[in-house]
Amino acid sequence: MKKLSYLFIALFSLSLLTTSCREEKDTGDKIEEAVDDAGDAVEDAADDVEDAMDDN
Repeated sequence: MKKLSYLFIALFSLSLLTTSCREEKDTGDKIEEAVDDAGDAVEDAADDVEDAMDDN
């Protein structure tokens, strides 16, 4: 019974350590990521248009 208690305490402590170290993004990082995603979407659309033009 004592070993089982130690196991639960160890797992609980591990879960606290892993959730407390989570990195949160600030507004600047979110904006930069959105701009990068938009740029990637524009490039993908341009590639699709170029492929469609080459097929015709």
